[in-house]
Parts: sequence; structure tokens; C-alpha cells
Amino acid sequence: MSRELSILTIIAASIGFLHTLFGPDHYLPFIVMSRARKWSLFKTSWMTFLCGVGHVGSSVLLGMIGVALGVAVSKLEVIESVRGGIAAWALIIFGLVYSIWGLRKTLRTRPHEHGHTHMNGIVHTHGHVHTEEHMHAHQEEGSVNLTPWILFTIFVLGPCEPLIPVLMYPAAKNNLGGVILVSGVFGVITITTMLSIVLISTFGISLFPMKRLERHTHALAGATICLCGMAIKFLGL
Repeated sequence: MSRELSILTIIAASIGFLHTLFGPDHYLPFIVMSRARKWSLFKTSWMTFLCGVGHVGSSVLLGMIGVALGVAVSKLEVIESVRGGIAAWALIIFGLVYSIWGLRKTLRTRPHEHGHTHMNGIVHTHGHVHTEEHMHAHQEEGSVNLTPWILFTIFVLGPCEPLIPVLMYPAAKNNLGGVILVSGVFGVITITTMLSIVLISTFGISLFPMKRLERHTHALAGATICLCGMAIKFLGL
């Protein structure tokens, strides 16, 4: 391995880590959706991994095509910018719609009272809350959960901005093996960082009592995802 390629590999690992760490859209959607939809750690890990592969893989594929066809970096950056805008708006819309849906569920599961009259004429009331399982449980049978597929699609659209201009083109000056190595290191570090943050945060949140917020988790999850999209679109995170 040449000295230049060694340096590029270290840069790839560093940028992959920092790019993920300072991009809350890489992990917050999985943390809040895992809590709201009560995903197991396995499902949370699998969803994070799958979306991470789609996220990195789409940019790697675009970069490979650009390298093979000799497309200018500036043109690929324009494509990545357009993809990033679409992904940001998709997060905003998905989060907003999910939050509204979550608010409806919150209202439907609010505590209320029932009155009962006994044979001796005594009337008493007791509080009651309809849980998600109690409400329309039969409607969930056979239904298709589109949430994971929507998240996957959004992450495939979302570009890895620094990958093409900073990593792939310099690596392409060496050889195809260099392109694969640098892209692979970037991808592994990015996905590993995503998984680490998501799993540590998910486990940490599970240790705190959140019974009072349980009814609001869907609405809060949607609002968080919407804010992530807005941060990307308007703050450039």
C-alpha cells in the first residue's frame, strides 16, 4: 500500500466517523422509532445496518459510475446535492405525517372514566385507558408495516456528501483496488458508528422510567424525525 493510499484510508475512517457523529439523521430516527414501535434490539440493529448500507452504497455506486465514465466531480456534487434535498424533504414530510398520526393515537388512548350502576343502586366510576392492543387489534393482523421501507428509501436517497469529492476521486488516481479500499473503510466506519450510537442510546433510554410518556412516543418520534429533516435542509447538518 502506497503512502498516499494509507493517508486516504485514515482520512476515510476519520470522515466516516465525524460525518456520522455530527449528522443526527444517521441515528435519531432509529432511536425514536425503536422506542415508539417497541422494536427489539435485533430489529433495531438490522434496520440501522440495512439503512446504513443503502445510505453508503448509493453514493459508492454513483461514485464508481462517475469514476468509470470520467464525470467531473462538480457534476456529481450537484447530483448529490439534489439527492440530499430530496432526502431532507422526505424526512420532514414523513416525520410530520407520522407525528400527526401519533397525535391521533395519543388522543384515542387518553384516560377516561366509565360509570357502573350496581343492583343496590350504588354508582361508581373507574378510570380506563385503551391500549394499542385493545384498540383495533384485529386491524393490525395482515397489515403491512411500511415504516421500515420508508426509512430505507429515505436513506438510499440520502447522500454521503464527503465520499465522492474527498475520497473516491483521489483514490481513483491510484487504482480500482484503492477506490474499493477507501470506500469500504468509509462505509464500515459509518455503519459501525451508526450502530454503536443507536444501540447505546436505545439501551440507555430503556433504563429510564417513561411510563407517563408512553402514549406520546409516536408523536414525539415523528416530531424528532421532522426536526432532523429540517436541520439537514435549513442548517446544513
